[in-house]
Amino acid sequence: MALTWPAVKDPNEVKDYSLDWSDLLGADTISSSTWTVSEGSGLVVDSSSNTTTATTVWLSAGTDVTNYSLLNRVVTAGGRTYDQTVRLKVRDK
Repeated sequence: MALTWPAVKDPNEVKDYSLDWSDLLGADTISSSTWTVSEGSGLVVDSSSNTTTATTVWLSAGTDVTNYSLLNRVVTAGGRTYDQTVRLKVRDK
């Protein structure tokens, strides 16, 4: 099931968004994280980072009045792979 970030992004902003994976991970930890725009065009993944339990993506651009879907794939130290899709609204403020 896709989550929706409550914060709306303006096309002119560079903004960071995060996911907390701690409930799913238990004692496991995140080794790597990859973000991709899976639906929509014009939104740019500038950079990303992760801790052992959370992931963050920095986004820029985007097209006004467009809803995007982003896929965050994490690989854990225990060898598991998890995906989470998140929706983001872009609106000119």
